[in-house]
Amino acid sequence: MKIKILSDSTCDLSPELLEKLNVTVLPLTVIKDGEAFRDNVTITPADIFAHVASGGQLCSTTAMNVGEYQEAFEKYSAEYDGVIHVNLGSGFSSSHQNALLAAEDFDNVRVVDSKNLSTGQGLVVMKACELAATCTSLDELYEEVLAYTNRIEASFLLDQLAYMVKGGRCSSAAALGANLLNLKPCIEVKDGKMSVVKKYRGNYAKCLTNYVKDRLADRDDLDNGTLFVTHTPVSEDSLEAVKSAVENYGNFENVYWTEAGCTVSCHCGPGTLGVLFVRK
Repeated sequence: MKIKILSDSTCDLSPELLEKLNVTVLPLTVIKDGEAFRDNVTITPADIFAHVASGGQLCSTTAMNVGEYQEAFEKYSAEYDGVIHVNLGSGFSSSHQNALLAAEDFDNVRVVDSKNLSTGQGLVVMKACELAATCTSLDELYEEVLAYTNRIEASFLLDQLAYMVKGGRCSSAAALGANLLNLKPCIEVKDGKMSVVKKYRGNYAKCLTNYVKDRLADRDDLDNGTLFVTHTPVSEDSLEAVKSAVENYGNFENVYWTEAGCTVSCHCGPGTLGVLFVRK
C-alpha cells in the first residue's frame, strides 16, 4: 500500500528528517498581538522570543479548523491508498477533535491522537513512517501506531518560569519562591497532560545533568533506538552538560538534537530542554 503520513507542525521534527521521511506537516496558527501567523512558516520561535523580550505579550497557538483538515485530507486521500495523520495530543488542543470530524468524510484517512507534543509526537510520526513502509492494512497500521503512543516518555526541564507566569500557568509567588531557592521544575507528559513531577536545585547545567541521569540511568525498560534532545535557546555549557550525560547514562543508536517549535516556545520560553524517548 502507498501510505501518506501527515502531522501537525507541533511534532518538532527537523526539516531534514521531515524530508527524509516524506512527512507533510500541517501548521497550527500562532497569534501575536492579535495577528495570525502560520507555525514555522510565517513565524518562528526566534520571532516569539524577540517579541516577548521587547515587552510584547505572550503569543498563543490555535488549532487548525475542520475545514483546513478537510482540505489536506482531500488532497492526500486522492493521491494515496491511505493517510495517517498524527495529531498534537488531545489533552493540549482541539486539533485532534477537529481532525476526527474532518476525517469522517474520507474512508481512507485515520487520525491518531499522539497523546503528546513536540518530539514526543515526533517519535509517533517516525514510527508511523516505519510501519507504513511494509503496510498491507490501513486499520492494522492505525492500531499499531495508536498502541505505540503509550510507550513515549517525554519531559522537559525549565530554567525559568517567566513565560509560565505570563501565561497564567504559574503564580508570581510560586515563581518567586522557585527563583529564590534556585529551583528548576521538571514537567512530564503523563496520560496526555503535563504536570510537574520533580524540582531540581542549583545551576541549570548541573540540574540538567541530574535530570538526564534520573531519566536514563539504570533502566532496563528503554528502547535504545532513538532519543531526542529538544530545546529552546539554552547556554553552550548546558548543551555540553546534556551531551556528556546522554553519553554517560544512555545507549541510543540515534540521538537527534532539535530546536523546539512555536508551541513549546510560546508556553515555556527560553531555557527549556527535554529528553524524549520510547519505552519497550
